[in-house]
Amino acid sequence: MNMNLETEWLENITYDELSVGQSARLLRTLTQADIEAFAAVSGDTNPAHLNPEYANDTLFHGVIGHGMWGGALISALLGTQFPGPGTIYLEQALHFTKPVRIGDTLTVTATVASKDDAKKRIELDCQVVNQKGDRVLFGTAKVMPPTKKVRIAKINAPQIQLFDPEARFKELLARADELPAVRCAVVHPCDQGSLSGAMDSARYGLIVPILIGPEAKIRLVAEEFGIDLTGAEIIPVAHSHAAAELAASMAAKGEVEVLMKGSLHTDELLKAVLAQPSLRTGRRMSHVFRFDVPLYPKPLLITDAALNIRPTLKEKVDIIQNAIDFARIMGVEVPKVAILSAVETVSANIPSTLDAAALCKMADRGQITGGVLDGPLAFDNAISAQAAEIKHIESVVAGHADILAVPDLESGNMLAKQLEYLAGATGSGLVLGARVPIALTSRADGPSARVASSLLAVLAAYDMRRERKLQAALQAKD
Repeated sequence: MNMNLETEWLENITYDELSVGQSARLLRTLTQADIEAFAAVSGDTNPAHLNPEYANDTLFHGVIGHGMWGGALISALLGTQFPGPGTIYLEQALHFTKPVRIGDTLTVTATVASKDDAKKRIELDCQVVNQKGDRVLFGTAKVMPPTKKVRIAKINAPQIQLFDPEARFKELLARADELPAVRCAVVHPCDQGSLSGAMDSARYGLIVPILIGPEAKIRLVAEEFGIDLTGAEIIPVAHSHAAAELAASMAAKGEVEVLMKGSLHTDELLKAVLAQPSLRTGRRMSHVFRFDVPLYPKPLLITDAALNIRPTLKEKVDIIQNAIDFARIMGVEVPKVAILSAVETVSANIPSTLDAAALCKMADRGQITGGVLDGPLAFDNAISAQAAEIKHIESVVAGHADILAVPDLESGNMLAKQLEYLAGATGSGLVLGARVPIALTSRADGPSARVASSLLAVLAAYDMRRERKLQAALQAKD
């Protein structure tokens, strides 16, 4: 077997090589990632370790590390260094004397206290002290040291990717903490997912739900699935077409600021919206997915993966502009837009590369504003700076994209579903380009995704409200 010259080695200390008083030590600094990883592996999600607000009110006045994390460090010392590979743990006594906090550097020491020649066993005195010299943990360990000398290549520990969907969800919801709920027309909520999603959004204080649809059917769904309709207004109509038309009419009159798709076809709802001239903006309506991806450092927007099947160049201009404007609402000052294709060079044989080149030039000439565009870019160099470097791509967008503009609905839809089902991403989405935002969810979406989509629509609605006030003020000034 060929070994790399930089291979690290583990070499044990046999029973015969050990003597009373002999010792070894290791150092380790506790990080937030250590606490989260230990909680994930052990299942110990005690809020004293993970919830700063709760921990501040405890005896320790702040987050502390798991006590057994210190015990695990003793195990690491015994198993890898002293005595090392081949050691069999028999017994461990531990006494916890002080809490360990994030940033504390621990020195773990194990000293041979006694040897049993008959049984080939030893007892070790174990001490763990912090950077101040305070003892945080001590105890004794009984082990059976190896009797055979071993020198073996060190195996690197598997990498743990920490991703907390609940924390990301709460962080997203916090964006609406100071915003009063907006009136939202929920169109034909006649299945469990859409009705519970609307009422969950109401309970989070995001929307005031106006449920539009067959009242008997709505109440039957609520009763069957235990959905509390408290606080909801129900406007009865006979069928989904009537629900879509009424909701669009209410939006046109300013009676609601958000539309939410229920259990009707997307085309039904959008057709009703387009039938109201006052809801049109002159732009193509398009869908934007927002994803939190475990292996990507920031939220990622994908457009359009739900509405426009094979958009033309002109339609792509609107799709990208809608996404840029929304990214700015979400706090991205200058969104980076990667225009995706199968390759990163322009090819006459691949129409999406021609569109990408044209879109970039249009942005240079001010036909698309507010963001930085680059393309064509293949998916790998759009989201990986390393991949872009290997291919010698010099770009402020490559490897740092905020928005992925896909060539067509098919590729976008497959990409979005792959991120969700294979990469563990959490997603939400909405339709932009009309005078009101439309929270658009899939039947497969869970409760969090539906509430998150409501949140996105509410933020967009408040931005539209701000724009209307600004325009009114400018008109009054003129």
